[in-house]
Amino acid sequence: MKNVENIPFTTKRTIGARARIGCVVLASDYTVEHEFNTVLHRPELEGVALYCARIANSPDITPASLKAMGPRLMETASRILPGDHLDALAYGCTSASTVLGDGHVNQLLQLAKPSARPTNPVTAMVTAMQALRANRIAVLTPYRQDVNVHIANALTAYGFEITTFGSFNEESDITVSAISIDSIAAAIEMLLAESPAEAVFVSCTSLHLIHAIAALEAQFDVPVTSSNHAMIWHCLRLAGVTDTLPDFGSLYTL
Repeated sequence: MKNVENIPFTTKRTIGARARIGCVVLASDYTVEHEFNTVLHRPELEGVALYCARIANSPDITPASLKAMGPRLMETASRILPGDHLDALAYGCTSASTVLGDGHVNQLLQLAKPSARPTNPVTAMVTAMQALRANRIAVLTPYRQDVNVHIANALTAYGFEITTFGSFNEESDITVSAISIDSIAAAIEMLLAESPAEAVFVSCTSLHLIHAIAALEAQFDVPVTSSNHAMIWHCLRLAGVTDTLPDFGSLYTL
């Protein structure tokens, strides 16, 4: 047998040739990757690729279970394409980003992947609302009350006026991922009937509604965003992808 060694070759990045986005996803999550792919599979975004790592967590969302992810976050993020470049890197948990502090979360992501521009649903939501020029917001969450306190405190600390705050008061990620669009739409209608708002924020990466954002905006005549909706948009912009996708609502035209 003759060995032929050192055969010459060339390289050309094909997958992720335009942008590479990383995301730390909760082990209990059903929704983040699905909603990312709903957007990234659009023909306009050919060459934008998503890479994920799952972080161990409890499916029961409490302040204690959210805080417990903190020590695991940096190590989990570092497992995404080790030794290679990401353009943007997100942590896919809104409530944990408020419990841990969204600034601290971004610092941990930056330490894990120094070349990546970091974000999380809270940072993304703030950036989205600034882009939409919305300050008076209605907020809908699925969380129980001791988690809702962290959400409300984080948003008011950024200077937002919360006109109405509503919750499904559900602890289980398994159940939250199955909450229907009809239930979300009815809840938004209830919140806006209580007080007008300049935009609506639907918190929690487990909720599945990115495909319905444009319809919700048409129904209520107000900008609507969610944790995943804002986070995916922010990841694209951080990665230098500026395509407008109006089918996903007003935020995706900015």
